[in-house]
Amino acid sequence: MDRLDARRAELDRAMEERGAWPDRAPWIREAVRALPRDRFAPERLWRWDGHTYVPVDRTDEPGRWADLLFSDPDAAAVTQITGGLPTSSLSCQGIVVDMLDSLLLEPGHQVLELGTGTGWNAALAARRTGPGRVVSVEMDPEVGETARARLLAHAPDTRVEPGDGSLGAPGSAPYDRIIATYAVEHVPWAWVAQTRPGGRIVFPWGRLGHVALTVADDGASAHGWVQGLAQFMPDRTTGSGARPGFAEVRGTGRPDDERVWNRDIAPLRDDWDLRFALRVAEPGLQYTVAEDADGWNAWLHDQDTSWAVIAAQGDGTTIASQGGPRRLADLLDRAWGEWTRLGSPDRYAYGLTVTPDRQYAWALDPGTGPRWYRSAGPLDEGA
Repeated sequence: MDRLDARRAELDRAMEERGAWPDRAPWIREAVRALPRDRFAPERLWRWDGHTYVPVDRTDEPGRWADLLFSDPDAAAVTQITGGLPTSSLSCQGIVVDMLDSLLLEPGHQVLELGTGTGWNAALAARRTGPGRVVSVEMDPEVGETARARLLAHAPDTRVEPGDGSLGAPGSAPYDRIIATYAVEHVPWAWVAQTRPGGRIVFPWGRLGHVALTVADDGASAHGWVQGLAQFMPDRTTGSGARPGFAEVRGTGRPDDERVWNRDIAPLRDDWDLRFALRVAEPGLQYTVAEDADGWNAWLHDQDTSWAVIAAQGDGTTIASQGGPRRLADLLDRAWGEWTRLGSPDRYAYGLTVTPDRQYAWALDPGTGPRWYRSAGPLDEGA
Protein backbone atom coordinates (compact mmCIF):
# COMPACT_ATOMS: atom_id res chain seq x y z
CA MET A 1 0.00 0.00 0.00
CA ASP A 2 1.49 3.36 -1.01
CA ARG A 3 1.36 6.53 1.08
CA LEU A 4 -1.81 7.92 -0.47
CA ASP A 5 -3.59 4.56 -0.19
CA ALA A 6 -2.70 4.50 3.50
CA ARG A 7 -3.96 8.05 4.07
CA ARG A 8 -7.21 7.30 2.25
CA ALA A 9 -7.72 4.26 4.45
CA GLU A 10 -7.01 6.29 7.60
CA LEU A 11 -9.66 8.86 6.69
CA ASP A 12 -12.12 6.09 5.79
CA ARG A 13 -11.61 4.52 9.24
CA ALA A 14 -11.95 7.88 10.99
CA MET A 15 -15.29 8.40 9.24
CA GLU A 16 -16.39 4.88 10.23
CA GLU A 17 -15.38 5.31 13.88
CA ARG A 18 -17.55 8.38 14.30
CA GLY A 19 -20.48 6.94 12.33
CA ALA A 20 -20.14 9.40 9.47
CA TRP A 21 -20.79 6.92 6.66
CA PRO A 22 -24.59 6.97 6.15
CA ASP A 23 -26.31 3.61 6.48
CA ARG A 24 -29.12 4.62 4.13
CA ALA A 25 -26.70 5.58 1.34
CA PRO A 26 -23.89 2.99 1.15
CA TRP A 27 -23.22 4.13 -2.41
CA ILE A 28 -21.49 7.26 -1.05
CA ARG A 29 -18.70 5.33 0.68
CA GLU A 30 -18.23 3.19 -2.41
CA ALA A 31 -18.06 6.31 -4.60
CA VAL A 32 -15.51 8.00 -2.33
CA ARG A 33 -13.33 4.89 -2.43
CA ALA A 34 -13.55 4.77 -6.22
CA LEU A 35 -12.98 8.53 -6.61
CA PRO A 36 -10.79 9.67 -3.69
CA ARG A 37 -10.40 13.41 -3.12
CA ASP A 38 -6.70 13.52 -4.05
CA ARG A 39 -7.63 12.82 -7.68
CA PHE A 40 -9.40 16.18 -7.75
CA ALA A 41 -6.92 18.20 -5.71
CA PRO A 42 -4.52 20.61 -7.46
CA GLU A 43 -0.79 20.17 -7.16
CA ARG A 44 -0.68 23.23 -4.90
CA LEU A 45 -2.77 23.53 -1.75
CA TRP A 46 -2.64 26.24 0.90
CA ARG A 47 -2.30 26.06 4.69
CA TRP A 48 -2.71 28.68 7.38
CA ASP A 49 0.54 29.16 9.33
CA GLY A 50 -1.00 31.39 12.00
CA HIS A 51 -0.35 34.60 10.08
CA THR A 52 -1.03 33.98 6.41
CA TYR A 53 -1.78 31.28 3.85
CA VAL A 54 1.34 29.59 2.52
CA PRO A 55 1.58 27.21 -0.45
CA VAL A 56 2.10 23.48 -0.06
CA ASP A 57 3.24 21.89 -3.32
CA ARG A 58 2.79 18.18 -3.86
CA THR A 59 6.19 17.72 -5.48
CA ASP A 60 8.07 19.51 -2.67
CA GLU A 61 6.06 18.42 0.37
CA PRO A 62 4.08 15.28 -0.53
CA GLY A 63 3.48 14.31 3.10
CA ARG A 64 2.16 17.72 4.14
CA TRP A 65 0.09 17.91 0.94
CA ALA A 66 -1.51 14.56 1.82
CA ASP A 67 -2.05 15.75 5.41
CA LEU A 68 -4.12 18.67 4.13
CA LEU A 69 -6.37 16.21 2.28
CA PHE A 70 -6.70 13.29 4.67
CA SER A 71 -5.88 14.28 8.24
CA ASP A 72 -9.41 15.13 9.39
CA PRO A 73 -12.97 14.43 8.14
CA ASP A 74 -13.83 18.04 9.05
CA ALA A 75 -10.90 19.76 7.32
CA ALA A 76 -11.38 21.48 3.97
CA ALA A 77 -8.35 21.87 1.71
CA VAL A 78 -7.89 25.41 0.42
CA THR A 79 -7.25 25.31 -3.33
CA GLN A 80 -7.28 29.01 -4.28
CA ILE A 81 -6.17 32.23 -2.58
CA THR A 82 -7.24 35.64 -3.87
CA GLY A 83 -6.12 38.82 -2.16
CA GLY A 84 -4.81 36.80 0.79
CA LEU A 85 -8.16 35.08 1.41
CA PRO A 86 -9.40 31.60 0.43
CA THR A 87 -11.83 31.74 -2.49
CA SER A 88 -12.11 28.06 -3.40
CA SER A 89 -11.60 24.81 -1.55
CA LEU A 90 -11.96 21.06 -1.69
CA SER A 91 -14.71 20.68 0.88
CA CYS A 92 -14.08 18.48 3.90
CA GLN A 93 -14.99 14.87 3.31
CA GLY A 94 -17.39 14.75 6.24
CA ILE A 95 -19.65 17.53 4.95
CA VAL A 96 -19.51 16.33 1.32
CA VAL A 97 -20.77 12.94 2.48
CA ASP A 98 -23.37 14.48 4.77
CA MET A 99 -24.79 16.76 2.06
CA LEU A 100 -24.90 13.98 -0.53
CA ASP A 101 -26.76 11.86 2.01
CA SER A 102 -29.24 14.72 2.55
CA LEU A 103 -29.78 14.96 -1.21
CA LEU A 104 -31.44 11.49 -1.31
CA LEU A 105 -29.93 10.89 -4.73
CA GLU A 106 -31.17 8.01 -6.89
CA PRO A 107 -30.06 6.56 -10.25
CA GLY A 108 -31.54 8.49 -13.15
CA HIS A 109 -32.04 11.74 -11.26
CA GLN A 110 -31.29 14.94 -13.17
CA VAL A 111 -28.96 16.99 -10.94
CA LEU A 112 -27.84 20.61 -10.93
CA GLU A 113 -24.76 21.48 -8.90
CA LEU A 114 -23.99 25.12 -8.15
CA GLY A 115 -20.30 25.76 -7.56
CA THR A 116 -18.17 23.17 -9.37
CA GLY A 117 -14.97 23.81 -7.42
CA THR A 118 -12.57 20.94 -8.03
CA GLY A 119 -15.27 18.75 -9.60
CA TRP A 120 -15.13 16.10 -6.88
CA ASN A 121 -18.71 16.53 -5.65
CA ALA A 122 -20.07 16.45 -9.21
CA ALA A 123 -18.12 13.27 -9.96
CA LEU A 124 -19.48 11.54 -6.85
CA ALA A 125 -23.04 12.54 -7.77
CA ALA A 126 -22.56 11.36 -11.35
CA ARG A 127 -21.43 7.96 -10.13
CA ARG A 128 -24.84 7.57 -8.49
CA THR A 129 -27.10 9.08 -11.14
CA GLY A 130 -25.50 7.59 -14.23
CA PRO A 131 -23.90 9.20 -17.30
CA GLY A 132 -25.05 12.60 -18.52
CA ARG A 133 -27.29 13.37 -15.55
CA VAL A 134 -25.24 16.06 -13.77
CA VAL A 135 -24.88 19.71 -14.81
CA SER A 136 -22.53 21.93 -12.78
CA VAL A 137 -22.29 25.73 -12.85
CA GLU A 138 -19.06 27.55 -11.94
CA MET A 139 -18.56 31.33 -11.87
CA ASP A 140 -14.74 31.34 -11.99
CA PRO A 141 -13.63 30.47 -15.56
CA GLU A 142 -10.23 29.16 -14.46
CA VAL A 143 -11.70 26.97 -11.73
CA GLY A 144 -14.34 25.69 -14.12
CA GLU A 145 -11.83 24.81 -16.82
CA THR A 146 -9.62 22.91 -14.38
CA ALA A 147 -12.62 21.00 -13.02
CA ARG A 148 -13.77 20.19 -16.55
CA ALA A 149 -10.41 18.53 -17.27
CA ARG A 150 -10.61 16.42 -14.09
CA LEU A 151 -14.18 15.40 -14.79
CA LEU A 152 -13.23 14.39 -18.32
CA ALA A 153 -10.97 11.76 -16.75
CA HIS A 154 -13.37 10.56 -14.03
CA ALA A 155 -16.96 11.47 -15.02
CA PRO A 156 -16.74 12.37 -18.71
CA ASP A 157 -20.45 12.97 -19.30
CA THR A 158 -20.71 15.61 -16.56
CA ARG A 159 -21.29 19.06 -18.04
CA VAL A 160 -19.65 22.18 -16.56
CA GLU A 161 -21.18 25.50 -17.55
CA PRO A 162 -19.90 29.01 -16.78
CA GLY A 163 -22.33 31.29 -15.01
CA ASP A 164 -23.83 32.73 -11.85
CA GLY A 165 -25.16 29.94 -9.65
CA SER A 166 -27.95 32.15 -8.31
CA LEU A 167 -29.57 31.92 -11.76
CA GLY A 168 -29.39 28.14 -11.85
CA ALA A 169 -29.18 26.58 -15.33
CA PRO A 170 -32.61 26.98 -16.95
CA GLY A 171 -31.52 25.40 -20.22
CA SER A 172 -31.42 21.92 -18.66
CA ALA A 173 -34.31 22.32 -16.20
CA PRO A 174 -36.30 20.86 -14.57
CA TYR A 175 -34.11 19.01 -12.09
CA ASP A 176 -34.87 16.30 -9.58
CA ARG A 177 -32.13 17.51 -7.28
CA ILE A 178 -30.16 20.74 -6.82
CA ILE A 179 -27.11 21.01 -4.59
CA ALA A 180 -25.06 24.14 -3.85
CA THR A 181 -21.52 24.00 -2.52
CA TYR A 182 -21.36 27.60 -1.24
CA ALA A 183 -23.34 29.38 1.44
CA VAL A 184 -26.32 31.62 0.79
CA GLU A 185 -28.42 33.64 3.21
CA HIS A 186 -31.31 34.17 0.79
CA VAL A 187 -32.34 31.26 -1.46
CA PRO A 188 -32.70 32.30 -5.12
CA TRP A 189 -36.21 31.55 -6.32
CA ALA A 190 -34.68 30.25 -9.56
CA TRP A 191 -33.52 27.18 -7.63
CA VAL A 192 -37.08 26.33 -6.61
CA ALA A 193 -38.55 27.20 -10.02
CA GLN A 194 -36.08 24.87 -11.76
CA THR A 195 -36.79 21.90 -9.46
CA ARG A 196 -39.60 19.45 -10.13
CA PRO A 197 -42.43 19.25 -7.57
CA GLY A 198 -41.31 16.85 -4.88
CA GLY A 199 -37.67 17.52 -5.78
CA ARG A 200 -35.01 18.31 -3.22
CA ILE A 201 -32.62 21.27 -2.84
CA VAL A 202 -29.63 20.98 -0.49
CA PHE A 203 -27.46 23.99 0.26
CA PRO A 204 -25.33 25.61 2.98
CA TRP A 205 -27.45 28.27 4.63
CA GLY A 206 -25.94 31.21 6.46
CA ARG A 207 -22.52 29.56 6.55
CA LEU A 208 -23.32 27.58 9.70
CA GLY A 209 -25.46 24.69 8.53
CA HIS A 210 -27.01 22.99 5.54
CA VAL A 211 -30.70 22.71 4.77
CA ALA A 212 -32.71 20.33 2.60
CA LEU A 213 -35.82 21.85 1.02
CA THR A 214 -38.58 19.85 -0.65
CA VAL A 215 -40.53 21.59 -3.41
CA ALA A 216 -44.29 21.54 -2.88
CA ASP A 217 -46.54 19.59 -5.23
CA ASP A 218 -47.80 22.82 -6.79
CA GLY A 219 -44.28 24.21 -7.19
CA ALA A 220 -45.28 27.42 -5.38
CA SER A 221 -43.07 26.96 -2.31
CA ALA A 222 -40.38 24.83 -0.72
CA HIS A 223 -39.56 24.11 2.88
CA GLY A 224 -37.34 21.82 4.92
CA TRP A 225 -35.22 21.29 8.01
CA VAL A 226 -31.61 21.93 8.92
CA GLN A 227 -29.64 18.75 8.26
CA GLY A 228 -26.21 19.42 9.72
CA LEU A 229 -23.76 21.98 11.05
CA ALA A 230 -20.59 23.21 9.35
CA GLN A 231 -18.95 26.44 8.20
CA PHE A 232 -18.90 27.30 4.50
CA MET A 233 -17.50 29.82 2.07
CA PRO A 234 -20.02 32.40 0.82
CA ASP A 235 -21.31 33.04 -2.66
CA ARG A 236 -18.56 34.86 -4.60
CA THR A 237 -20.96 37.61 -5.67
CA THR A 238 -21.24 38.96 -2.12
CA GLY A 239 -17.94 40.86 -2.16
CA SER A 240 -17.17 40.22 1.49
CA GLY A 241 -13.64 41.61 1.25
CA ALA A 242 -14.88 45.22 1.27
CA ARG A 243 -16.72 44.97 4.59
CA PRO A 244 -15.32 46.72 7.67
CA GLY A 245 -14.12 44.80 10.69
CA PHE A 246 -14.62 45.55 14.36
CA ALA A 247 -11.83 48.14 14.66
CA GLU A 248 -13.19 50.15 11.73
CA VAL A 249 -16.76 50.07 13.02
CA ARG A 250 -15.70 50.82 16.62
CA GLY A 251 -13.57 53.83 15.81
CA THR A 252 -12.29 55.87 18.75
CA GLY A 253 -15.44 57.50 20.12
CA ARG A 254 -16.83 56.98 23.60
CA PRO A 255 -19.63 54.44 24.15
CA ASP A 256 -23.19 55.70 23.99
CA ASP A 257 -24.36 53.23 26.62
CA GLU A 258 -22.92 51.02 29.35
CA ARG A 259 -24.62 48.45 31.54
CA VAL A 260 -23.93 45.34 33.59
CA TRP A 261 -23.98 42.11 31.58
CA ASN A 262 -25.42 39.15 33.47
CA ARG A 263 -24.79 36.18 31.18
CA ASP A 264 -21.81 33.84 31.07
CA ILE A 265 -20.07 34.58 27.77
CA ALA A 266 -18.34 31.18 27.38
CA PRO A 267 -21.33 29.45 25.66
CA LEU A 268 -21.11 32.06 22.94
CA ARG A 269 -17.90 30.36 21.87
CA ASP A 270 -18.58 26.74 22.79
CA ASP A 271 -22.32 26.07 22.31
CA TRP A 272 -22.92 25.56 18.60
CA ASP A 273 -26.66 25.24 19.02
CA LEU A 274 -26.71 28.67 20.64
CA ARG A 275 -24.47 30.05 17.90
CA PHE A 276 -26.82 28.68 15.26
CA ALA A 277 -29.88 30.15 16.99
CA LEU A 278 -28.21 33.57 17.19
CA ARG A 279 -27.28 33.34 13.52
CA VAL A 280 -30.94 32.76 12.68
CA ALA A 281 -32.26 35.56 14.87
CA GLU A 282 -29.56 38.16 14.10
CA PRO A 283 -27.84 37.17 10.84
CA GLY A 284 -25.84 40.41 10.56
CA LEU A 285 -24.31 40.16 14.03
CA GLN A 286 -20.56 39.50 14.02
CA TYR A 287 -18.71 38.55 17.18
CA THR A 288 -15.41 37.32 18.53
CA VAL A 289 -15.04 35.70 21.94
CA ALA A 290 -11.86 35.28 23.99
CA GLU A 291 -10.78 34.67 27.59
CA ASP A 292 -8.15 36.68 29.44
CA ALA A 293 -7.02 36.93 33.06
CA ASP A 294 -10.19 38.82 34.02
CA GLY A 295 -12.59 36.36 32.39
CA TRP A 296 -14.58 36.05 29.16
CA ASN A 297 -14.97 38.93 26.70
CA ALA A 298 -16.81 39.50 23.42
CA TRP A 299 -16.47 42.06 20.64
CA LEU A 300 -19.56 42.65 18.49
CA HIS A 301 -20.23 44.67 15.35
CA ASP A 302 -22.67 44.79 12.41
CA GLN A 303 -20.16 45.57 9.63
CA ASP A 304 -21.73 49.02 9.43
CA THR A 305 -22.10 51.57 12.23
CA SER A 306 -22.87 49.73 15.48
CA TRP A 307 -20.60 47.91 17.91
CA ALA A 308 -20.45 46.53 21.45
CA VAL A 309 -17.80 45.23 23.83
CA ILE A 310 -18.73 42.85 26.63
CA ALA A 311 -15.75 42.85 28.99
CA ALA A 312 -15.03 41.00 32.23
CA GLN A 313 -13.78 43.40 34.91
CA GLY A 314 -11.79 41.00 37.07
CA ASP A 315 -14.03 41.54 40.11
CA GLY A 316 -16.75 39.11 39.04
CA THR A 317 -18.73 41.66 37.05
CA THR A 318 -18.99 42.10 33.30
CA ILE A 319 -19.80 45.39 31.55
CA ALA A 320 -21.41 45.81 28.11
CA SER A 321 -20.42 49.01 26.30
CA GLN A 322 -22.26 49.93 23.11
CA GLY A 323 -22.10 52.50 20.34
CA GLY A 324 -23.96 53.32 17.15
CA PRO A 325 -27.65 53.36 16.29
CA ARG A 326 -28.23 49.69 17.15
CA ARG A 327 -27.64 48.33 20.65
CA LEU A 328 -25.93 45.08 19.69
CA ALA A 329 -25.42 43.75 23.22
CA ASP A 330 -29.15 44.25 23.84
CA LEU A 331 -30.00 42.45 20.58
CA LEU A 332 -27.69 39.59 21.54
CA ASP A 333 -29.24 39.38 25.00
CA ARG A 334 -32.77 39.39 23.57
CA ALA A 335 -32.06 36.66 20.98
CA TRP A 336 -30.25 34.55 23.58
CA GLY A 337 -33.20 34.89 25.97
CA GLU A 338 -35.68 33.92 23.26
CA TRP A 339 -33.69 30.77 22.48
CA THR A 340 -33.69 29.87 26.19
CA ARG A 341 -37.45 30.42 26.48
CA LEU A 342 -37.99 28.09 23.53
CA GLY A 343 -36.22 25.36 25.48
CA SER A 344 -32.74 25.84 23.95
CA PRO A 345 -33.60 23.85 20.79
CA ASP A 346 -30.74 22.30 18.86
CA ARG A 347 -29.90 23.14 15.26
CA TYR A 348 -32.11 20.35 13.90
CA ALA A 349 -35.20 22.07 15.30
CA TYR A 350 -34.84 24.86 12.73
CA GLY A 351 -35.90 25.06 9.11
CA LEU A 352 -36.63 27.38 6.20
CA THR A 353 -39.64 28.12 3.99
CA VAL A 354 -39.22 29.77 0.58
CA THR A 355 -41.92 31.31 -1.62
CA PRO A 356 -41.59 33.63 -4.66
CA ASP A 357 -42.05 36.80 -2.59
CA ARG A 358 -40.70 35.95 0.85
CA GLN A 359 -38.79 33.43 2.91
CA TYR A 360 -38.44 32.84 6.59
CA ALA A 361 -36.65 30.67 9.09
CA TRP A 362 -38.67 28.89 11.76
CA ALA A 363 -38.12 26.77 14.82
CA LEU A 364 -39.86 23.64 16.14
CA ASP A 365 -42.77 23.65 13.66
CA PRO A 366 -42.97 25.16 10.15
CA GLY A 367 -46.60 26.20 10.63
CA THR A 368 -46.89 27.23 14.26
CA GLY A 369 -43.34 27.88 15.47
CA PRO A 370 -41.66 31.29 15.76
CA ARG A 371 -40.52 32.85 12.49
CA TRP A 372 -37.68 35.08 11.38
CA TYR A 373 -38.19 36.70 8.00
CA ARG A 374 -35.19 37.05 5.68
CA SER A 375 -34.46 40.00 3.42
CA ALA A 376 -33.15 39.47 -0.10
CA GLY A 377 -29.83 41.13 0.66
CA PRO A 378 -26.24 39.92 0.36
CA LEU A 379 -24.90 37.23 2.62
CA ASP A 380 -23.91 38.34 6.09
CA GLU A 381 -20.61 36.83 7.11
CA GLY A 382 -20.73 33.99 9.60
CA ALA A 383 -20.20 34.69 13.26
